[in-house]
Amino acid sequence: MTRAALTPTKIALSAALTLGLWGLSAMLGLSSGSSALGGFDLVARWWTGELSATEQAILWSARLPRVVFAGVVGAALAAGGAVFQAVLRNPLADPYILGVSGGAALGGTLLLTLGSFSVGGLAVSTPLAAFGGALAALAAIFAVARQAPSGRGATYVLLLTGVIVNAFAASMIMFLQSVVSAQKAQEILFYLMGALSVEGTAWPVMLGVSAAIGLSLTALFAYARDLNAMAIGEEEAAYLGVEVAKVQRVCLLLASFAVAVGVAFSGIIGFVGLVVPHAMRLVVGPDHRVLLPTSALAGAAFLTLADVSARSLFGVLGTTLPVGVLTSMIGAPMFLYFLWRALRRDAGWG
Repeated sequence: MTRAALTPTKIALSAALTLGLWGLSAMLGLSSGSSALGGFDLVARWWTGELSATEQAILWSARLPRVVFAGVVGAALAAGGAVFQAVLRNPLADPYILGVSGGAALGGTLLLTLGSFSVGGLAVSTPLAAFGGALAALAAIFAVARQAPSGRGATYVLLLTGVIVNAFAASMIMFLQSVVSAQKAQEILFYLMGALSVEGTAWPVMLGVSAAIGLSLTALFAYARDLNAMAIGEEEAAYLGVEVAKVQRVCLLLASFAVAVGVAFSGIIGFVGLVVPHAMRLVVGPDHRVLLPTSALAGAAFLTLADVSARSLFGVLGTTLPVGVLTSMIGAPMFLYFLWRALRRDAGWG
C-alpha cells in the first residue's frame, strides 16, 4: 500500500496538531505541581495579572523552568533521534548512540563525586561538567572516525566508537559509585535516571540553552531534503548531488550538540529519541521536511506530559519520581508495539 502524497494541507494539519498538543501539555505543566496551587484557573489568573506574590514565585521559579526545559530537551531528543535514524539508516538508532549519554553522565558523575570546584574563577556546576563530558566524548569519537575510509565503513566505525565510549563511561561510573558514600551513590543514581530539577535556574541560562538547541534544530531542518535522499541510500543520494560525507558529519554534530546541551541539565532520559520519531513517522510519513519539526513538537509534548505525570505522583509516592524512569516505562511498551506492528506488516499478516 502506497502512502498518500504530501500536500500543504497535510503539512499544515500535522504542524497544527503537534503544536496544539505541545501547547496543551505546557498548560498542564504550568497548572500542575506538588503544591496545592493548580488548575487552569491559575494559568488564567497569571495571564490577567491577578496572582499573588507567592503564586507568581511558584510559577516563575518552579513550574515554568520545568516546562521550558522539558520542551526544549524533548524536542532535541526526538528530532535528534529522527536525524540519527536517517543518517545511520538504522531504525534502532537514538541520540545517545554516539556516546553523548556516556560522556555527559560521566562528566556529571565526576563532579558529584569530587565536589564543586572552579576553573579560572568560574564555578563548575553539574550541568557544565556534563556538557563538557559530552563534548569530550564527541571529540574523541569524531577524531577516531576521521581516520576511517569514507563510505559505509566510516558509519560502522562511528557506531563502534560510540559503543566503546558508552561502555567505558558506564564502567567508570560504576567504579565511582562503588567508592563513594551510600548517600552520594544515591544522589548519583538519581541524576543518572534523568530528572528535570531545574528550579531556581537563572533565566539567562534557560534562554541560552533554549537558543542553542533551537538554532541547532533550525540548522538541521535545512538538511531535510538531503536526509530524504540519504534515507534511500548513500549511492542514490550522491547521484542526486548530495555531499553524503559532509551531510553526515554536519547532521550528526548538530544533533549531538543539541542533545549534549539538553542532557547536561536533564540527565539521561531514555526512549524519547527512539519512540517519538517512530510514532510521528506512522502519522506524517518519512518526509523529513515534516517529520523533523513534528517530531520536535511531539517530543516536547511527550516529555512535558511525562514530567507532569512524575510530579503528580508526588502525593502518592511521597517523593519526586525521576522523569527518565517514567519515559522508559511508557516508551518500552510503545516501542515493542511498533516492532510488533512492523513484523506483522513485513510478514503480510495485515
